Amino acid sequence: MDNLIFLIVAAVFLILILWNVVRIVPQNTAYIVERLGKYSKTLEAGFHLLIPFIDKVTYKHSLKEFAVDVPAQQAITKDNVALGVDGVLYMRIMDPKAASYGIENLVFAITQLAQTTMRAEIGKLSLDQTFESRENVNATVTHAIDEASAVWGTKVLRYEVKDISPPTSILDEMEKQMAAERERRVAVTTSEGYRQAQINQAEGDQQATVLRARGEADAVEIEAAARAKAISVIADALSREGGTTAIAQQLSEQYIAAFKELAREGTVALIPSDGSDVTSVVSKAFTAFDTLKNQVDTVQQNNPPVGK
Repeated sequence: MDNLIFLIVAAVFLILILWNVVRIVPQNTAYIVERLGKYSKTLEAGFHLLIPFIDKVTYKHSLKEFAVDVPAQQAITKDNVALGVDGVLYMRIMDPKAASYGIENLVFAITQLAQTTMRAEIGKLSLDQTFESRENVNATVTHAIDEASAVWGTKVLRYEVKDISPPTSILDEMEKQMAAERERRVAVTTSEGYRQAQINQAEGDQQATVLRARGEADAVEIEAAARAKAISVIADALSREGGTTAIAQQLSEQYIAAFKELAREGTVALIPSDGSDVTSVVSKAFTAFDTLKNQVDTVQQNNPPVGK
C-alpha cells in the first residue's frame, strides 16, 4: 500500500517536472523565458528544454500579422467640422523581447497612438479633402505609427479608415449639393444636345443649299449646251439643200401649236392683226431669222478666228 502511494506521488512529481522542462513552440510563435525573474532567452518554433523551477515562460507572442480595431472617435477638420472616424490597424511583432518589456499593454498603446495620429491628420484637412485623400491619410498614419512603435518591437504594415461619419446637417447639405450637381449635368447635357442639333441642322441646310445651287448651275449649263447644239444643228441644216423650206415649215407648226395652247388653257384670247394669214406670219418670222443670220455671218467674216 505504501509502495503504491509512493509510486503515485513519484509519477505526479515526474509529470510536473516534465511539464516545466519540456516546451514545444508552434510555428510563427515566440516564447519569452525568464530565469529567476530575469530575461534569459527567446524560444522559437520547435522543441526546447528548460530548467525546472528556475526557468519560466513569461510571455507568448504570435509572429503572424494581426488586426487591431481602432474604435470610433471624434475628429475636427480644418474647416471646423466634427467627424466620426474609425479604422483598423494591421501589424506584426518583429522583436518579441521589445514587445514584452518595452510596453505594458501593446495593443492598447498602439490603439491610442493610432487615434491620436488620426485626429492630428484630420485636423490638417478640410471636409472635402478627408473624403478625397483617404489613401494619403492611411499612408501618413501608417508611417507615423510605425516610427513611434518601432521601439516596441512591432512593425505597422498598414492602416485603413473604415468609416467617416459627418454630422446629419452636413449629410443633408451634401445631398443637396449632389442633387444640384446632377441637375447641372442634366442641364449641360441637354443644352449641348440642343446646340449640336442646331449645328447639324445648319450644316444640313448649308449642304442642301450648296447642292441645290450646283444642281441649278448644272441644269443651266446642260440647257445652254442643248441650245448651242440645237443652234448648230439648225445652222448646219440651213446650209444644206431644202434647209430654208424646213425652217419655214417648223415655224408654221410652232405658230399653230402656240395658238392652239392659248385656246385650250388661256382665259384671254390673243388674236394677231393678220392671224388669218399664217403664211404672212411665218414669212415675217423667217425674214427676221434670215436678217439675224446675215448679221452673224457678216461679223464672222470681219473677225475670223485666230487659228485661221
